[in-house]
Amino acid sequence: MKHAKPRVKVPKKAAKGDVITIKTLISHKMESGRRKDKKTGELIPRKIINHFKAEFNGTEVFSANLEPSVSANPYIQFSVKVDESGTFKFTWTDDDGSMYGTEKKIAVK
Repeated sequence: MKHAKPRVKVPKKAAKGDVITIKTLISHKMESGRRKDKKTGELIPRKIINHFKAEFNGTEVFSANLEPSVSANPYIQFSVKVDESGTFKFTWTDDDGSMYGTEKKIAVK
C-alpha cells in the first residue's frame, strides 16, 4: 500500500517517573488474502501490518505481532514509564517488508 499513514499521540511533557499513555493508529486497508479480484477471480494476496514496535531513546518499550484477523487501520494503545526526555520511534511492518514509521519527542522534568 502506497499511502499507509501512521498517527501517534504522545504527551509533549511529563514529570520524571510518570506513566504516560501512547495512542497509535495507522491508516492501512489490510488485505486478508481471502478476497477474490472481481475481474480475474484470483485471490488478492494477503497484505497486513504484521508487526508493531515502539522504541524510546533506542530501547524497545513495546512490540506486538499482529495476525490476519486484525482490523483495517489498526489502533494500538499502551502505557510506558518515562524517566528522561527523549524520542519515541514507532515502526509498523507490512507482509511485503514495507516499513512505515514516525517519531515523537517528549520533554521530561
